[in-house]
Amino acid sequence: MTLAELVTQYVDASRQSQRHLPKTLDAYQRDFNQALAFFGEDCTLSDIDTAAIMGWIRAMTAKRQTGRTIARKLSAIRTLFGYAIQNRWMTANPAADVRAPKTAKRLPHALTPEAMGQLLDRPVSSDDLASVRDQALFELLYSSGLRLNEALSLKVQDLPKGSSEVRVLGKGQKERIVPVGDIALAAMTRWTLLRPQWDNGESDALFITAKGRPLHPRTVQRRLESRAIQAGLEHHVHPHALRHSAATHLLESSKDLRAIQEFLGHASLSTTQIYTHLDFQHLAEVYDSAHPRAKKKP
Repeated sequence: MTLAELVTQYVDASRQSQRHLPKTLDAYQRDFNQALAFFGEDCTLSDIDTAAIMGWIRAMTAKRQTGRTIARKLSAIRTLFGYAIQNRWMTANPAADVRAPKTAKRLPHALTPEAMGQLLDRPVSSDDLASVRDQALFELLYSSGLRLNEALSLKVQDLPKGSSEVRVLGKGQKERIVPVGDIALAAMTRWTLLRPQWDNGESDALFITAKGRPLHPRTVQRRLESRAIQAGLEHHVHPHALRHSAATHLLESSKDLRAIQEFLGHASLSTTQIYTHLDFQHLAEVYDSAHPRAKKKP
């Protein structure tokens, strides 16, 4: 049996049995067509082994397809060969132990300190409670490098009283204490003085809506994006970018990766190394000034 014949058999059988949703089957068909284009429609099932599958992956990688895309296509082809095994047209699945290459984690865009000022240093009227609340939240995210869910999980009683620190519950229910800058503290104080106007007793969350309900992450995303557009920023700004910017700016100034790890609440230093970065020029300057053999002696 050829690969093309197997694809036809599988697609026809799937349509008749309604095994997959139409959109899923259409996606499978596209992936199968790309596999056929690589292996050739006259390629027999006996010609396809693990080495052939790995060659297909290398070809997709060379075309700069992401690890996620390749993984999806591998899943489709595994399903196809599984069907062939069920019908005894194949004895083993050549794609069973093949894994897609990992895609490098995409870093969120870090705003420059100037861009952060452009975003946050905007006048906010006390008559606009939503904007006062947003200002407090955005200042806190940037000041303390919090994840959005960490900030939205804060209760009124979690606010620092006479202290410039806040206790948060991070991933894995791990608690950590992070510093809060004076500007963020002032913004949060301003919000807490106005918050009772919206407090109907329904929630003790620090950040609530006009209906007294906890603020939803998607609402924060929309309002931050709107604020960025009003501020004239060119890049899309996601709440996570505020955390990333805080870590990046601290790392550029302190060069203390361990301290940044504690600040962000990362369990592993390797996560911090991926998450925060120095631009190459800065790294080169540090290397030239610090490494004993970076430059030849005069």
